[in-house]
Amino acid sequence: MTDGDEQPPGRTTDGDEPRPTVDAADASADKASAADTSAVHVSASADHAADASTADVSAAETTADADRADAADRAADADRAANARADDTHAETAATSVGVDAAVDTIAPAPAPAPAPAPAPAPAPDAASLPHFAAGPAPCPVPLAHVGEQTRAVRTRRRWPLWTALGLALGLVAGAVPGVLLRGAAPDAAGRSAAKHDPGTAAQRRLGERMLALLDRQAAALVGADRAGFLAIAEPAARPALSRRYAALRALRVTTWRSAADGVPAAVDGKPGEWRFEVTVGYCFVVPECAPSTVELGTRWRLAGEEPRLTAVDPSSTDPAGVRPWQVDDLAVAVGKRVVVATTPAQRSRLPGLLAQAETAARAADRYAIGGRPPDRYLVYYAGKGEWQRWYGGGRPKWTAGYAVGVGGGRHDVVLNAQIVTPAGIDDLLRHELTHAASLPDRGYADRADWWLVEGLAEYAGADGQPVHRYDGLTEVRDLLRGGWSGRLDAVAPADDASDDRVGGAYGVGYLAVRHLVDRYGEQRMLDFYRAVVHQGRTPEQAADEVFGDPWSMLHDDCVAYVRAVVG
Repeated sequence: MTDGDEQPPGRTTDGDEPRPTVDAADASADKASAADTSAVHVSASADHAADASTADVSAAETTADADRADAADRAADADRAANARADDTHAETAATSVGVDAAVDTIAPAPAPAPAPAPAPAPAPDAASLPHFAAGPAPCPVPLAHVGEQTRAVRTRRRWPLWTALGLALGLVAGAVPGVLLRGAAPDAAGRSAAKHDPGTAAQRRLGERMLALLDRQAAALVGADRAGFLAIAEPAARPALSRRYAALRALRVTTWRSAADGVPAAVDGKPGEWRFEVTVGYCFVVPECAPSTVELGTRWRLAGEEPRLTAVDPSSTDPAGVRPWQVDDLAVAVGKRVVVATTPAQRSRLPGLLAQAETAARAADRYAIGGRPPDRYLVYYAGKGEWQRWYGGGRPKWTAGYAVGVGGGRHDVVLNAQIVTPAGIDDLLRHELTHAASLPDRGYADRADWWLVEGLAEYAGADGQPVHRYDGLTEVRDLLRGGWSGRLDAVAPADDASDDRVGGAYGVGYLAVRHLVDRYGEQRMLDFYRAVVHQGRTPEQAADEVFGDPWSMLHDDCVAYVRAVVG
């Protein structure tokens, strides 16, 4: 949300903070316990999976290789499929300790896809056993957009303009702040009840049921580390891209993958026998049976006789969170006790250090989890130049250093801009962004007037208990007080086109206001106030009376007076 090097987004680190460390633990062959190990698993190719000194293969670097592999794939015999499954299983259990607190799963190029025999024609479905389409709104909680968070690149020490987009969903409030859009959510993305939106014809419904049954079969193969089974429902031309996706999802340690639909397949105009089917997938990484995050996918199919064959899986243009990194890029992944960090293979050398720093930041962010329940895992993506433009829709201002985006299931993925993040600023940036992930509602927040409180809490966490006089943004706050601000906390949020100084001043005001509430009432009561306003939709007047027992009009003026007193 804020940058880690600039003040506005204020995080203040002087560069002298101790480097985060992580407890070492013995690596376990069990995938569930591997998430809590403290060995760095450096991936090797599947050819070396038998060597126990090589590490967990889970990076997806298979663009050209996979294309060539697909041609070779057609000449392979049936033994190839069994070997592929054995390689995948072995690769995921091999690990070597390199002395950092995490598990780094760097994915090697996926083995060439084995030719998958066309499945036998599906028997006539039994109505009692068929999956059904979800009724009403799509069964995924749609993350709400969060207020745009900017920062500037002032000071030389550490202050980059940051913009936090929670869900960057479907619109802007007042043209400046990403709007919060709500949609009904089903508790389980796999639930399937009769469709009401588009019942279609009986033939379409039967076809959709067959497609969902095939996607269920593919999901079981994905979670079960059966790459050949994962590819079996697809046409040969689709397998290279699916192989890359399989590798990326296995690197992220997918534990749940469930498809649902609220419509029926639609025939592709001008292409007889080709169909498009929009589905919503609920997924979990590392933690089994979590409250699933969700993603919308456009699947394409071709009928081979009566049997549908998958020809492509595309990102959905209607998914409010945008394209996930694992949909479009090869990934190298590090898994720790509290955080999963992923990047591209070109940046894999950064993973051990990033994971150690993120683990330390997560311990700080956990303190600010509303309701006392922090996320089961934080997921942080480290984006290079090209990835920054693709992931989650891209399009952020050029000064953005990081943001958090809601993906459902009570989670917010964090994305860091490798072009802007510096070693001196990454610790406070991570504390700030992970605090957003820990403290924000699943669907974001709708009222721009609450910006000072949301960003103030994240800035407070980023400051990590340092004295107020060391906060980097005090000069910008002083400038803001001299002109350009009405003195109202509910009007301090900067516009998207605001100057760096204006942005920095706004973040500083939020930080100082929250700091005053903490100094006066303690952290817990401040968090109770935050919960009442941001999660429960109370007005500050109602929340102040309920939580503090004091009128908000008085507290508001006291906060502003404190801001003025600090900067002089």
